[in-house]
Amino acid sequence: MNGVVAYMLLVTDTGKEYDVINEVKKISGITECRAVYGEFDVFIRIEVADFVSLDEIVTQIRRVPGVLQTTTLVSSP
Repeated sequence: MNGVVAYMLLVTDTGKEYDVINEVKKISGITECRAVYGEFDVFIRIEVADFVSLDEIVTQIRRVPGVLQTTTLVSSP
């Protein structure tokens, strides 16, 4: 893919990880979404055409109920 690949790490409300994952998986552009252990609760991989699309997805994810904090990492080409 010649677009943008990014990763998001989420902190969620306790016990809400799988509710968040189920909502995030509905968003177009999400290629991977899974629960993880450690400082973060959810790992997401995103593939989109451009940064405008990435911004829209990041905003959608931040609005999902149960999401407390996000960290976004953009992959270098």
